[in-house]
Amino acid sequence: MVLIAFEERENLGVRYMAAVLSEAGYQARIIDFRRDKKDILEEILSVDSILVGFSIIFEEHIYNFRDLIAYLRDKGISNHFTAGGHFASLEQAALFEMIPSLDSIVRFEGEHTLLNLVNHLHSNEDWKLLTGISYMSKGTLVNNKLRPLEKDLDTYPYPIRSEFKEYVLGKKHTTIMAGRGCIHNCVYCNIGEFYRLPPGPVKRIRNPVRIVEEMDHLYRDHDCSVFLFQDDDFPFTTSKKSGWIEEFCDALRDKDLVGKIMWKVNCRPDEVDRGIIEVMKDHGLFRIYLGIEDGTDAGLLQINKKQKVTDSLRGVKIIKDLGIGMDFGFMLFQPSTTFNSYRENLDFLGSICGDGYMPVAFLKMLPYFGTSIEKDLRAEGRLTGLPGFLDYDFDDKSMNDYHHLVFDIFYQWLNTPDGFTNISKWTSDYLSVYSFYYGSISGIQQLSDELKSTVSEANLFMLDTLKMLSTKFESGNYQLEKDTELDEIRKSINEKHSSSLKTIGEIIGKVELYSLTKEMFRF
Repeated sequence: MVLIAFEERENLGVRYMAAVLSEAGYQARIIDFRRDKKDILEEILSVDSILVGFSIIFEEHIYNFRDLIAYLRDKGISNHFTAGGHFASLEQAALFEMIPSLDSIVRFEGEHTLLNLVNHLHSNEDWKLLTGISYMSKGTLVNNKLRPLEKDLDTYPYPIRSEFKEYVLGKKHTTIMAGRGCIHNCVYCNIGEFYRLPPGPVKRIRNPVRIVEEMDHLYRDHDCSVFLFQDDDFPFTTSKKSGWIEEFCDALRDKDLVGKIMWKVNCRPDEVDRGIIEVMKDHGLFRIYLGIEDGTDAGLLQINKKQKVTDSLRGVKIIKDLGIGMDFGFMLFQPSTTFNSYRENLDFLGSICGDGYMPVAFLKMLPYFGTSIEKDLRAEGRLTGLPGFLDYDFDDKSMNDYHHLVFDIFYQWLNTPDGFTNISKWTSDYLSVYSFYYGSISGIQQLSDELKSTVSEANLFMLDTLKMLSTKFESGNYQLEKDTELDEIRKSINEKHSSSLKTIGEIIGKVELYSLTKEMFRF
């Protein structure tokens, strides 16, 4: 069968399903849906497939999938079409309405359900009574009983992998999972909803020894040395309350992987414990993504984050003290944002980013399907846009205009692959990998300090500019068109962006020179 999925990085959900199908004797071919439609058609025609599956996780891709599926049907592909993923599982009625040529939807975790569906199709049996399946019958949506979540994730074979790509300095990387599910219920996130609706335990953690065995296999057999854990919330605590991290790190040492592999995790600030993080660093942890989201206690309470600003500040300080790389999530714009709360959040960003340890980064909270904030905004009549691109306006017109301006004038800086935010993060990783494998020599430390200084200067420039603009817009003394002051600000942003990127480019060039010299001395 053919599985079509978004593969910016490996889609582990699809790859686990492909592994389960393979173990059962089927061949599963995975295609990145961003490929040309004609190429996808030709690949489907080249195999005798039982089924074509579409992984519809992100709602912004719905229309791309709709157009692809319509194209395939128009070109004569009559196979059973099924869909899975977060959007398909939570919004099955809307998906069938948008893509009526789908035959079925595999809801929630699909390994067992998809295998049962394929078995029934292969033997020409009726599949419409299968647990975990939704379908349309004479214009009526039929949702069969949901399959319980798999309690023991280690019963699954390792996910099927693709070609391993370079991270930096010739080191190959891959994604990996320590567990599934999230016990939290933040208003902006639908992950909890995805795991709470089916029966069974919401949070499931793999055996740490089994994870390390998988990492060892990927390192020994595929020369993969950088591992990016994709868990929404890495298991700092488990049902046993403690000991999982220690067992994981002990297994890394037992497999002689310490000093040979690096790994990154995602977590909440209130989970950061100095002693545990220090142990993790000693065993290869090089970067942490922190879900901070808001810099005020009132804002954190409103989004049901169940943490305090002091938790964020403490977590950030520990990570900095230990010299571990850091990214963070932050929603500077939210439905209830006012100019006062906005400037409080700017001050918070200044407190954690002013030293240049990491670049300023932020987003607007969006009303994703199935979230509390989507339901609230719908009830308030504030939702705008089409499914997949739902949005909202602010109550204050000045805030609305200001928000649009910010994401316009800082778009390249914040959101493009070659923008300052992305390039500075990549350069930080570059330096981390060099130091991990070659040692933090004085020249590399000097470049790290230079990067930090450059990022600090850029961060403070951005925050000062944002604060100054917020005051201007709050006063109402602005024009969106033919405002000479705004034109000058835009020009200064572009100039600062270019000069900062130039400095970082020089730093990268020097790191590459150090790396080349090291490689020459190895032979």
